[in-house]
Amino acid sequence: MQQLVYYDEEEEWAKALLLYNAALKEISTKLEILNNEFKLAHQYNPIEHITSRLKSAGSIARKLRIKQKELTVENIVRYINDVAGIRIICSFTSDIYRMAAAITKQNDVTVLKVKDYIANPKPNGYTSYHMIVSVPIFLSNDVINTKVEIQIRTIAMDFWASLEHKIYYKFEGKAPEGIREELRQCADIISFLDRKMLSINESVNNYHQDFNSNQVLNNDIDGIPNSLKPLYGSVTAD
Repeated sequence: MQQLVYYDEEEEWAKALLLYNAALKEISTKLEILNNEFKLAHQYNPIEHITSRLKSAGSIARKLRIKQKELTVENIVRYINDVAGIRIICSFTSDIYRMAAAITKQNDVTVLKVKDYIANPKPNGYTSYHMIVSVPIFLSNDVINTKVEIQIRTIAMDFWASLEHKIYYKFEGKAPEGIREELRQCADIISFLDRKMLSINESVNNYHQDFNSNQVLNNDIDGIPNSLKPLYGSVTAD
């Protein structure tokens, strides 16, 4: 990554990388807390796993060439929204929207842009939920709001996207129409599988509720008692 920009901008790029790395840590920590909270309340993990990455130098340079912009730190920060990226893999499509809503409710997270490729898949069949958010990074003498792209998918969606990427890479992005059509058909199968698995899960939850009336599953996580909340952030005299 250090060779991405010109020599006279190396220090500026190093500062940018510090911010993007910090933003990834901030969002990752928030997601782990949300997942643990949900597990405590419902004995269920909406998140299967989380991955994070900084975009490769080649990908950044290629995107700027497509946008016909000069390769400078300012242009990277201004025009490339996914330098820092996090991918959340969920079990069911309902978990995707649950996690997106939970992220949006964080009072120090600003949602800048949303693309719902589940409701509106790409022509090639790609499905996922994309968010561009910013979080404040507190430095010793400044606070910088920094962008992160969050992709939220089911296991099935991630399986398709990963294999589709590998297949297209072999054709340098220009796969024959027959292969593209087969991939679109596979995307339809993946979508059906996600709907079927969600339906089965909902049936299991309904069955569980019928036979365990004392335990109610819902989308709201019970909060900390109001009388106890102030104590977590205060100290008492010795």
